[in-house]
Amino acid sequence: MASDEQAPKNYQLDDLLGIMARLRDPDTGCPWDKKQSYASIVPSTLEEAYEVADAIEREDFHHLKEELGDLLFQVIFYSQLAKEDGLFDFSSVVTALSSKLVERHPHVFIDTDAQALEETAIKDNWEARKSQERAAKGLNSVLADVPLGLPSMARAQKLQKRAASVGFDWPTTKSVMDKVEEEKAELEEALLEQDPNAIEEELGDLMFCLVNLSRHLKLDAESVLRKANQKFERRFCDVEGSVKESKQSWSDHSPSQLEEYWQQAKRKEKAI
Repeated sequence: MASDEQAPKNYQLDDLLGIMARLRDPDTGCPWDKKQSYASIVPSTLEEAYEVADAIEREDFHHLKEELGDLLFQVIFYSQLAKEDGLFDFSSVVTALSSKLVERHPHVFIDTDAQALEETAIKDNWEARKSQERAAKGLNSVLADVPLGLPSMARAQKLQKRAASVGFDWPTTKSVMDKVEEEKAELEEALLEQDPNAIEEELGDLMFCLVNLSRHLKLDAESVLRKANQKFERRFCDVEGSVKESKQSWSDHSPSQLEEYWQQAKRKEKAI
């Protein structure tokens, strides 16, 4: 006997484009979707990108599919807005991306004899082609198109990477560590002088230098800090549990008692 339940529809990309168009229909579309603009959905785009990163870091691959769909929806939304404005459509986005990928990977798609290139040579070719693209756009600085909207730490790393591509870089990790110590000393001096402007500037220099250290260690600074945030959150939640078990309020605990709870949380993690 056949089930009355219908199998879920296997939607394709054309279906998604059609759904987006209906959501934006001036007469029958969704009121919320109809009033959106390029600028208004930027916060959602950034949030969805971070949710993809979060799912990957937690190895939550079940939800990764959903998060990737949410991120794809952002691209579809921008493309629909552009289509309505007569600028471009989704197929144009796909064409531009495909062309760029082919052009930037000549060792795969054009000169197949060069497939054995070392990774360093491939990266050099990639940067050279990106430099040519910037020049074609009339952008003369190697830093010209680093997006202002990037999180500050990610933008710092990208600025440093661009500068390093033309040789403006510290030669060794040790030299970066020395620079970190130098910036730390300058911050300590500003703190002694109690100069708020100098403190802000020197703290910024120290943070910028730490990002540079991450890059030299071949680590992504944004990911490093995100993992540190997660570690703090785990341990703080453990401290909260200890406070509750004590039957006392936070204000009843001395800093040394709270520090002991923190050390307990660290020991628990290491024991796992």
